[in-house]
Amino acid sequence: MLSARDQATSLLHLDSSHSGDSITRRLSARFAEVWKERHGASEHRYRDLVAEPVPPISAAYCALGRRVERNGYVPPAKVDALIENGAEEREWALTLPLIEQFRDAGTVLIGAPMYNFSVSASLKAWIDRVTFPGAYSDPDTGQSLLRGKRIVVVTARGGAYGPGAPREGFDFQEPYLRAYFANLGIADDDVEFVNAEMTLADLVPHLARFREMAAESLAAAREAVTELASR
Repeated sequence: MLSARDQATSLLHLDSSHSGDSITRRLSARFAEVWKERHGASEHRYRDLVAEPVPPISAAYCALGRRVERNGYVPPAKVDALIENGAEEREWALTLPLIEQFRDAGTVLIGAPMYNFSVSASLKAWIDRVTFPGAYSDPDTGQSLLRGKRIVVVTARGGAYGPGAPREGFDFQEPYLRAYFANLGIADDDVEFVNAEMTLADLVPHLARFREMAAESLAAAREAVTELASR
């Protein structure tokens, strides 16, 4: 585990867009660029969840997780003692490094395009695997080990889903991610979203009238990620 000082100045950077030149990739790269100018590149950890996908969880993963639950949510360091077969051993070998990487990061930056009103399958696979029973709880107090962790989510939406928009209620992305991180013990104030909207305006003819709105939203998002990375 990293020291408290190293955790405070460490960045886990995840991209989950299936488009190589996506807006979320460009915006998350801007955040990382500014962050590294301030903190240096040594504690920047990057994973492209599409180019290097996290394997979906399996029956062996679930069996091991249930055994951990039955034994009182043992910490990750003691999970090895509960493994019963090779399949579970392989699942744990895939899972533990991701848990440690997530746990040790002071800031987690997620490029998360909206797919069908929610997150991509690549991001969901990462979420499912790192959310292992007992991984983020103090075994003595039960309190979350993730308190104080900062989450920055950069999204791109083809339409408009902000307050007052006709499709405001179709946004299952931000509410889902906020609920997910809250369940892990991360304060809502420590979860920040930057949303670029109407990103299909330059592509879809019937949205052409929203091109100015899209350009303004993208410019505001770029300014926002620059400001957030400078903190």
